[in-house]
Amino acid sequence: MKLISSWLLLAVMAMTLAFSSVCIAQSEDEDEDEESQQWFSIDTLNEGLGDVPEDLSRLTPRDAIRSFMELTENKEFGAAAHVLNLSNLSPEEQKSRGSLLARQLSSVLRRGEWLDLSDLSGRPDAVIEDPSGQNPQAGEPQRNLQLASLDVDGETYDIRLARYRVDDEDEDAVWLVSPESISSIPLLYEEYGPSWLESHIPERFHASYGMLKIWEWIAIPVFLLAIGLVGWGVHFLVGLASQWLPSGLPSIFVSQIKVSMALVVMSLVAQSLLDYAVSFSAVATTFFHILLITIMAWGVGTIALRLVDTFMLKMTRRLIGEIDDTKPRDERKLLTTLYALRRGIILVMVVAVAIYVLGQIELFETLGVTLLASASVLTVLVGIAGQTVLSNILSSFQVSLAKPIRVGDLVIFEGHWSYVEGIFYTFIRLRTWDERRLNVPVTYFLSKPFENLSVKSAKMYRCMVLTLHLSADVACLREKFKEFAEAEENVIEHHKLLCYVTGQTEMAQQISFYLMTSEPMSGWAAEMNVREKMLAFIRDNHPEWWPRDVVVFGRHDVALGEKPADRSVTRPATVTDSPKPGPSAS
Repeated sequence: MKLISSWLLLAVMAMTLAFSSVCIAQSEDEDEDEESQQWFSIDTLNEGLGDVPEDLSRLTPRDAIRSFMELTENKEFGAAAHVLNLSNLSPEEQKSRGSLLARQLSSVLRRGEWLDLSDLSGRPDAVIEDPSGQNPQAGEPQRNLQLASLDVDGETYDIRLARYRVDDEDEDAVWLVSPESISSIPLLYEEYGPSWLESHIPERFHASYGMLKIWEWIAIPVFLLAIGLVGWGVHFLVGLASQWLPSGLPSIFVSQIKVSMALVVMSLVAQSLLDYAVSFSAVATTFFHILLITIMAWGVGTIALRLVDTFMLKMTRRLIGEIDDTKPRDERKLLTTLYALRRGIILVMVVAVAIYVLGQIELFETLGVTLLASASVLTVLVGIAGQTVLSNILSSFQVSLAKPIRVGDLVIFEGHWSYVEGIFYTFIRLRTWDERRLNVPVTYFLSKPFENLSVKSAKMYRCMVLTLHLSADVACLREKFKEFAEAEENVIEHHKLLCYVTGQTEMAQQISFYLMTSEPMSGWAAEMNVREKMLAFIRDNHPEWWPRDVVVFGRHDVALGEKPADRSVTRPATVTDSPKPGPSAS
């Protein structure tokens, strides 16, 4: 029994040792696989370049590029070549071409794309750190990074950093420029290398002073002055052209695009000089690139907008003329639609220009994660800060679609008789009868009750009320009213002329006269003219029709001419005529 127990114990121990060895081997294989995902294994590394300088750090992407830029700034191109993976070259070619490739790459990086070393990872494994959790690769190590992306003749070439480790050497993995990127350095140098002007500048002016070189601090003001003179010349020539053109829409259009045309030409000339004559460091080049794209997009958009405005002016003059409600309803509706179309074009242009500018300066790639992380905060801030503006913009589109008012309509808004002269993004411009302009926010206008006198037709009934004595002959007044009203040019539909007694008191009667006018403002003038003629007729022919208060001291009606009865003492009646205030205006 003891012998059997001993054999069982030995068998269990053997199986345990075998299983543990398998687990250890498997864990070692997994560790090796995990480490192999963090770098590229190579047999040799830049044998032709000799020993690596002691002050050269290549353990992190940030340290590698910082060392490369410092060495090339000090003209130590041979030492800077150790940041390049020259495995595609033989040891002899590495020694002869390493410093040249380092110098060319340095020139490309300084002119092609502005590098911000803080954007590069400072960790050896280049793990993506994203506290917001928006990046799906957060927390994963990387062994290949994009340093820059440059275009040459429509083709895109990437400059990438990769992490390498020599298999047979017990050294840490290092970050180097990949061999694929090195093969494209000569082509990139032809495109982004020193310009003709820079090649003729003395060497002493190539020293760096701050973010730029000494010659750049001198050349940039001269460059801007030359571009400014070009813009001034274009502005002057376009102004002369607007004066030479015959008066009309062409001259108006040309006079409105002087500034925009000058900016467009300035942008084109500046870009041409940057492409073929002069090249600055990446800091200045990136700034000019963004500025020129923005100016070009804004200038072209403004010229297109002025073209739309000129077309609208032509349509207004041909179809509508003066902006008022004397024109047919369909024409005023067309003008309102044109204003809505203008706002739509502006909105589309702003969005298109913004997308174009952002696409050109590649903000979507560099700031995409940041924008996504702060999208909710930005939305809240914009919603709070621009609530009034956005509300007015949406309300203006509502007005354009529903058309409670149209351009040219006559409205009564807060007691003002006004024509709707324009419906813009954030406000409505009203022209009052005395030629003043009221700019009313769209939301405020829609929140207040207003009367649209032109919503269906510009025609309007006018009512004129005269207060006269009870003895006034209504039939005579009716005939005179029709005679005076029919003589007025702005009184239409003569069969609708009416005259009625609409009120009565003990001493007077109210007579109302109704007339149809072609539109409210001219109807007001026609009403005033008819009123003046009626008052003049009564004054000259029947002054006894004026209203008055009669006070009689006696039993008999003095107004009828009756004599009082015989009395011992006869006292004449006293009649007091107190005219009422003049005829009331409706």
